[in-house]
Order: sequence, then C-alpha cells, then structure tokens
Amino acid sequence: IKDDSEGHLIYKLKDVLMDRFEIISTLGEGTFGKVVECKDRSSGDRVALKIIKNVDKYREAAKLEINVLKKIAEKDPLAEFSCVRLLSHFDFCGHICLTFSLLGLSVFDFLKENSYQAYPMEQVRHISYQLVRSVKFLHDNHLTHTDLKPENILFVNSDFTTSTNPKKKKPIKTVKNSEIRLIDFGSATFDDEHHSTVVSTRHYRAPEVILEIGWNQACDVWSMGCIIFELYTGFTLFQTHDNREHLAMMERVLGSIPYRIAKKTKTGYFWHGRLDWNYHSVAGKFVREMCQPLYRYMACDQLEHRQLFDLIEKMLEYDPNDRVTLTDAIKHPFFDTLPPLQTSSTPAPLANNSAHQKDRTSR
Repeated sequence: IKDDSEGHLIYKLKDVLMDRFEIISTLGEGTFGKVVECKDRSSGDRVALKIIKNVDKYREAAKLEINVLKKIAEKDPLAEFSCVRLLSHFDFCGHICLTFSLLGLSVFDFLKENSYQAYPMEQVRHISYQLVRSVKFLHDNHLTHTDLKPENILFVNSDFTTSTNPKKKKPIKTVKNSEIRLIDFGSATFDDEHHSTVVSTRHYRAPEVILEIGWNQACDVWSMGCIIFELYTGFTLFQTHDNREHLAMMERVLGSIPYRIAKKTKTGYFWHGRLDWNYHSVAGKFVREMCQPLYRYMACDQLEHRQLFDLIEKMLEYDPNDRVTLTDAIKHPFFDTLPPLQTSSTPAPLANNSAHQKDRTSR
C-alpha cells in the first residue's frame, strides 16, 4: 500500500479495500483526498467511498466530519432533510474512509454538461426549497455548513431527457427528478465551536467573512442567495478571485455597503467609510461590465420571477443581522406554488450510477 507525494492513496481499478469495497471508478478529487465508486461486496450495492489523504490535517478534519454526519443521522433518523447519509467509516492504512450512497451529478456538473443553460423555474423552486429546508435543519441543530456551493448539492439521480432549444439550436438537458442531497460536511461548524477567520469557497463567501468582522449561520444564507441566482441564470454572480474586486462587484449588484458594516472592519478596503476602489481603472471597467444591478438579471417581469428576486435580495442583505433567516425564507411566497409532493422530502428512490462527488476548493 503506497501513497503519492500529496498523501493520496495510490489505487487501481478492481482493488479491494477491507475485503469488501471493490473500486470501480474515480468520481472526483479535492484537497481532502479522492472519491471513488465502489461495489460493496457484502450487500452488492454501489457506494461512494471518500478516501481521505494520509495527512494529519485532513485526518483530523475527517474525524470532525464523521462527528457531524453522526449528529445529523441522530437528529434526522428518517433522512427527511436531504443531507447525505454516512453508511460506514473505517481506517485503511492511515486513510480515513467514509462510505455514502451513490448519488448523481452535482447541480454544478449538470449545469456544466448542459452548456450552462439555466434550470427551468419549477426546478429552481424545488431545488431552492429543498436547500432552504435542509440548511434550516442544520441551523436548527446549531450547525453552520460554511461551504454551500453548487458542487456540494447533488441530484439523487441525474438522469435527464433531451430536447432542442429552438432559440439556441442547442440541445437542452432537463433532469427528470430534481430531488437533491447536501454533501461535504467537512467544514461544518457548531455554533459554540471556534469559528475560523476564512470560510466558504470564494464566489459564495459572505461580506462579513471577507471583512473579517465575525460570522454566524447567516453566512450560509448569503451563499444560498448566490446559489439560487446561479440556478436561475446559469452563471456565477460574483466571478472573482480578489477581495477588493469582490466587494466592488457586491456594490455594483446590491448598492453601497452600509457605513455601520464598513466601520467595523480592520482590513483596509475602506477609506472614510467608502470602498477604496477606482471605478475608472481597467478593473473598475471590468466590474461594471461583468456585473449589473440585481434586478436587471430578471428574465421577465412575471410574478414568480419578481418573487424569486425578492427572496434572493433578502438573502443578499449586507448586514447579517438583517439578512433573512431560513425560518422566514421557507415561508417566502416564492415557495407557495410548490406542488404538495415537493413540500417535504420523501425517502430517495434508487440512485443512479453517474455520481460525481467532488469537493472543489476553488473554481
């Protein structure tokens, strides 16, 4: 049993771990390690196996993730809240391994494979509702996910139908069943635990995190606003890799960051309460072209579109104290037209085999 220079387990297809899990394919990899599809010889089922690097930092993080997943299972015995289920875990030659039911593509990978064509409104509504309900369950149990992003939301089954988009002459894929599961609890934090300075993947990171003024559960709600926007438009709202530019994009989309927020930060991005940003520079022009005020992104002025943007706007409130809570978000009028079958999660049908479980730290 060998590891590579980064601490990943070196394996080949058909290798068998613990006399039980036969490796069928690699599903994805991240900073933490790799995810492989396996056949569980004891049950005949296909499972996703997350193989953590044999590196102390990642071993410790994996132990915390297992702790969170066990807490979730304890609080949600019937798996009603769309969180991935930990089936088993074990240590294989210094690699902590976690097994999960095999799921479909992430909402990000499906979007990518659909040429970044947005999801239809009914599916935006259903996915968003499940996400709100799932994360509300975490919040009600004193947990913050901290890394909500489209890569961490997986379809239970990503089988799709294909039709032709008359305008673009491009085939359009529509997932048959928009039931989802939330994955990757490796960064989840209990309310009473130490809150690290930087959390979340860049594009989904809340302003209070960038400004280092402390964060709480509300940082998940900001991420959700960005995600729901992306489901509706097909593109990332804040496509940047720089803090100052990120803040400038926020101001372009949402208006000025309030003085009461700006004055708290010691980061040096503000000058006399205003964002220190040259609007006439090349970067300034880039931000003006890349970003528009939020409501300009509405495809049309129908009620459901207005309701959706009202919800997104409430999630993208600068002040975490004024940001909508999920207790209120779940009652938002945007969700009033959900079909009755979609208002509570039912146990999953059999998952398909096209799983891509990824933890991409950046994108």
